[in-house]
Amino acid sequence: MSKNKMIFGFHAVTSRLRHEASSVEEIFFDQARDDRRMKDLIAHAKAAGVRVMPVESERLDKIVGTRRHQGVIAFASQLALARNLDELLDAVEGPPLLLVLDGITDPHNLGACLRVADGAGAHAVIAPKDRSVGLNATAAKVASGAAESVPFITVTNLARTLRELKERDIWLIGTSDDGDKTLYEGDYTGPTAIVMGSEGEGMRRLTRETCDVLVSIPMFGSVESLNVSVASGVCLYEARRQRIAREV
Repeated sequence: MSKNKMIFGFHAVTSRLRHEASSVEEIFFDQARDDRRMKDLIAHAKAAGVRVMPVESERLDKIVGTRRHQGVIAFASQLALARNLDELLDAVEGPPLLLVLDGITDPHNLGACLRVADGAGAHAVIAPKDRSVGLNATAAKVASGAAESVPFITVTNLARTLRELKERDIWLIGTSDDGDKTLYEGDYTGPTAIVMGSEGEGMRRLTRETCDVLVSIPMFGSVESLNVSVASGVCLYEARRQRIAREV
């Protein structure tokens, strides 16, 4: 079995084939599936010279460790995204827009955050190595290809990294229910890092204290808060809206 990175699910595999087919070594697919979607994916893979192997669904379950693979698994080499924060920021044109995740432990939330980060045009997602989920196969599947396009940079000491961002004149905007301003009162047109806390506990103390300002997302219904990936999307798209308006 290949030791390369495992990717599963139609969106994730199709995205890798579309953007970097040469990095895909082999694809395993459910031999019982004969639908158009599967036929198109196999045809695309064969046209790109990728080896495809029909197997029983039970074997896919065993490889992935879950049945949520949609009948297709690919093994591919890692893409050459930015390897560290300095490399990333040195290459960014215009004001950086970053998403910082402090203590996200659910791979589904991480994958969804990567997806909205890609959609809003964020330059990277940053997270601490400790008390956080890594970019595993589940997160990559939920990201629907965004794990291949948005650099996911893990750091040893998040508080120190945030201070380094401030030294680069990047404004740190933390999100909190008791923020000093609402989301819509913040200015995201300059170099900005939006900082989100964990699913249950929010930002850690040092993370919170390092932020330049705290903003809250106004809630107009009966629920008290939003899922972290939804909140990330709301904040990132407000930043993108402000930047587009400034360019007009």
